[in-house]
Amino acid sequence: MSAILPFFRSLRMSEWEELEQVPITYLTVSQLAAHLKEAVESRFAWGDLWVEGEVGDLRPTAPGHVFFSLKEGRAQVTCVIWRTNAARMAQLPANGQTVVVRGRVGYYEDRGDCRLYVDRWLPIGLGQRFLALEALKRRLEAEGLFDPARKRSLPAFPRRIGVVTSPAGAALRDILNILRRRWPLAEVILSPTVVQGEDAPLSIAAALEALRGVEGLDLVILARGGGSNEELWAFNDERVVRAVASSPFPVVSGVGHAIDLTLADAAADVHAPTPSAAAELATPDREAVVAGIAGWRDRLMRAMRARLERAAQALETLRARLQAHTPERELYARLERLHVLQARLEHAIRRQILQAETRWAHPRARLEALNPRAVLARGYAIVRRPDGRLVTRADQAQPGERLILQWIDGEIPVRVEGGSSG
Repeated sequence: MSAILPFFRSLRMSEWEELEQVPITYLTVSQLAAHLKEAVESRFAWGDLWVEGEVGDLRPTAPGHVFFSLKEGRAQVTCVIWRTNAARMAQLPANGQTVVVRGRVGYYEDRGDCRLYVDRWLPIGLGQRFLALEALKRRLEAEGLFDPARKRSLPAFPRRIGVVTSPAGAALRDILNILRRRWPLAEVILSPTVVQGEDAPLSIAAALEALRGVEGLDLVILARGGGSNEELWAFNDERVVRAVASSPFPVVSGVGHAIDLTLADAAADVHAPTPSAAAELATPDREAVVAGIAGWRDRLMRAMRARLERAAQALETLRARLQAHTPERELYARLERLHVLQARLEHAIRRQILQAETRWAHPRARLEALNPRAVLARGYAIVRRPDGRLVTRADQAQPGERLILQWIDGEIPVRVEGGSSG
C-alpha cells in the first residue's frame, strides 16, 4: 500500500476530477462467486477425476458425511464424502494414508473455497491398478464394447442355459435353486471355470468359448459370488471382457454383490447384482406364466363364445332369409298363383261359351227350322235322282225313271209308273 499512496499524492486536482468522471464496472461478491463456480466446475466437469495425496484432518459427522483434506507438500484440497457414498464404502481412509480418490470438483460459495466431492478411494498401490483399469475401460468403451445399442434382449422362454462359474462355488447352487423354482423346463449346461487367481481370466474366456459349440443354447449366465476387489479382478481382464462381448448368445452377468461392477458386467447384455438375480433375470416365473396362460385361455374362451354367438345369430338371420326365399315356398306361391289363373281362365271360358251360346241360340233355331232333316222328321220325304239332283215337282218325274225316296230313317229306290195327272 505504501508504494501506491505516493502515486495518488502526485495526482493534481484536475486529474482527480477526470478519474471521478470515468464509469466504474464492478461485480458483487455473489456474482464473482458464481463466475468462480462456473469456471472451476466447467474446467473439472468430469466425474472420474482421480487425485493422489495424503489424508489429513479426517472428520466423520453425525449425519454420516465425511470431511478430510488431501495433501501434497504445502498444497492441499478439501474433500467431502457424502453420506450415500460413505455408506457404500467398506472402510474409510485413515489419517496419514496415501490414497487415490475419485470425484468431481465443486466451488462452495458459502465459504469461498473449492472442494473435491469423493465417491471412491483406493490405497496408493491398488490405486495405480485402478488407474490402469480406467484406461482399459476408456479404450474398450471407445471400441463400442459397452455400447447399449449392441445389447441383446433375452429370450422369453429359454430351453437351454449355459452357466460359466466354478462348479464348487455357492453361486452355482444359488443359480440351480432359482432355475428349479422359476423355470424347471430349462436344461442347464455347465461350462466350469476358475473364477479367481492368475489363471482365472484365461479359464473364464475358454469356458465362454466352449459354449459356442453347444447346439440350441439360448443364453449364458456368467457368475461368481461376492469377494474383494482383488478376488473379482479376473472379470476386469481384457480377455474376459472381449469373450463376453463376442459371445454368440446373450450373456447375463452376476458377479459379486450389488456394489461391485466389473468390465465384464459392462460388456454383458444384462447385468444382475448377484448370481441369484442373474438366474431370475434369465428366466420367467413359471407361476406367472401359468397364471398368464390361464388368463389367455379365459380370454380365448370368452372370445370364442362371443364369436360363436355372433355366428349363430348370423346363421339364424340367414336361415330366416332363406326360409323367406326357399324354392319350395316360391314354387308353392307360383302354383297357387297358377291355380288362381286357371280358375279365372275357366271362368272366362265358361262366360265366353255362355255368351256365344246366347248369341247363336236364335240363328240356330232358325237353322234348325230350315234343316231338311227336321222336315223329314215330321213325315215328309225327299225325292232325288241317283245323281243327287232333287225332284221337287211331279212334272219333273218321267215314267220309268228311277228315283230315290229319302225319309228321316233311310231311303228306298222307286221307279215312276205313270205320267203326271196334271
